[in-house]
Amino acid sequence: MIPVFLADDETLVRVALATMLGLEADLEVIGHVGSGEELLVAWRARDADGPRAVAVIDLQLPGIDGIETAVELQRLTPGVGTLIVTSHGRPGYLKRALAAGVRGFLPKTTSAATLAEVIRTVHRGGRYVDPELAAEAISAGDSVLTAREADVLEYALDGASVEDIARRAHLSPGTTRNYLSSAMAKLGVSNRYEAALKAREKGWI
Repeated sequence: MIPVFLADDETLVRVALATMLGLEADLEVIGHVGSGEELLVAWRARDADGPRAVAVIDLQLPGIDGIETAVELQRLTPGVGTLIVTSHGRPGYLKRALAAGVRGFLPKTTSAATLAEVIRTVHRGGRYVDPELAAEAISAGDSVLTAREADVLEYALDGASVEDIARRAHLSPGTTRNYLSSAMAKLGVSNRYEAALKAREKGWI
């Protein structure tokens, strides 16, 4: 059996995913939590002598994000199999994930059967990146934005207020303004909406 941990802050999605993966004969979901911090606590509490587990982590988690969580898991268990699932398949995120040692990167539109197969691949030490996301990453080039700057710009695309962006990004309004200002300076524009459009045009959000 392949032990699997899940981390996703959307309870309905997480429970449904745990149920679907639990139907696979060779997979056992041994824990599912709503944040990166909770995943790390559960990981530390697990018997280190048990079979090596795979962690399936949502990219957009409150607090430390999915990639930061994967980095910490690598520190705790070198060579651990981590897999990111996301509804935000930006090229910059993919590159950051691969640099962090993540071995799987999939959109949330992936079927349960494909996800199960990728978990097996990662458990064997292999890698899998969604082909469309990989192609977009190659064509987009390197982003000048940090992950959090990209986050707040993506939420700015629909004209949201700073307060709305802060709430959706799980940040304080002051921190959000700082990220927006930094992103605008890097992109050479005068407002957050222009910055968001320019970043989208370049494939960075």
